[in-house]
Amino acid sequence: MFCTRTLALPASIRSVIAGDARILRSFTNTAVTRAGHENPLGLPRSGTPPNLAARMKRGLPEKRAVPNVSKIIAVSSAKGGVGKSTIAVNLALAAARQGLSTGILDTDIYGPSIPTLLNLEGLEPSLDHNNRLLPLTAYGLKAMSIGFLVPAGNPLAWRGLMIQKALTQLLFDVAWPPLDLLILDLPPGTGDIHLTITQTLALTGAVIVSTPQDLALRDAERGIELWRKVGVPILGMVQNMSSFTCTNCGHNHDIFGLDGARRKCEELGVELLGDIPLHAQICQDADRGKPTVVGSPEGPQARAFTEVMGNVAKAAGIAWGMLQSE
Repeated sequence: MFCTRTLALPASIRSVIAGDARILRSFTNTAVTRAGHENPLGLPRSGTPPNLAARMKRGLPEKRAVPNVSKIIAVSSAKGGVGKSTIAVNLALAAARQGLSTGILDTDIYGPSIPTLLNLEGLEPSLDHNNRLLPLTAYGLKAMSIGFLVPAGNPLAWRGLMIQKALTQLLFDVAWPPLDLLILDLPPGTGDIHLTITQTLALTGAVIVSTPQDLALRDAERGIELWRKVGVPILGMVQNMSSFTCTNCGHNHDIFGLDGARRKCEELGVELLGDIPLHAQICQDADRGKPTVVGSPEGPQARAFTEVMGNVAKAAGIAWGMLQSE
């Protein structure tokens, strides 16, 4: 600090004095370093200091299991508009139709889709005796979403901490019945919600959804790298809307083909779980709140969802092929 006498000097002279002081401090610091006083604990000059990994984990939440839930699979995409929520809910319904006790959790706080997809808009969950949310039921599927708690059309202008708190409550303050499988419908991107989930839940694995365009596949690669960095197994990629079902012959015809997705999967070392064709019926079923797997269960689109879910189950170590008569 400058003394009062120094402050009275002209600015040009004060500048010279300040420069000399910085030089003096640099020599002093160098001398202290050489003397070893900056390293009183004797830590190594290179490599990882003892217990650094443990110290870096301090403050991070410990991963917890969701009570009554056996397997948890995240359905994600690093890009919006690829049909991720439609695929997530149809996969969950396909699992339920195979006799698996299944639930779906909508983790998209800003843009929840599950209430619309399952025709549950306007319904509110009740609480059990422990003040935990009771999931709603649609088509044999248990469901929870923040969309059940906020009026439709109301925006949630929340910052990150509020989002994380709401997500934590949706993860651990819901009274799920015993479930073989819980599917998480994640928001697009690779942000706060994804990190909160990976830090608090022991996920069985992640499913990546992409369309066949190069731009979408590039974003899918970012999503895959996120899961790898946080140590979550990648079950594979689902390609959406690469073909269309002809209304005349009933067969699927390629629009873009599967070559791009296959090449990208081979390049990234992930499995291609299957392809969901582009068909107006899938959109119509979603809009009316009766997804294709239950709206047109014997159609080719429902069979495509069931086949993909079978591949997901196989990758996740879930017993499959237990179709129950309705």
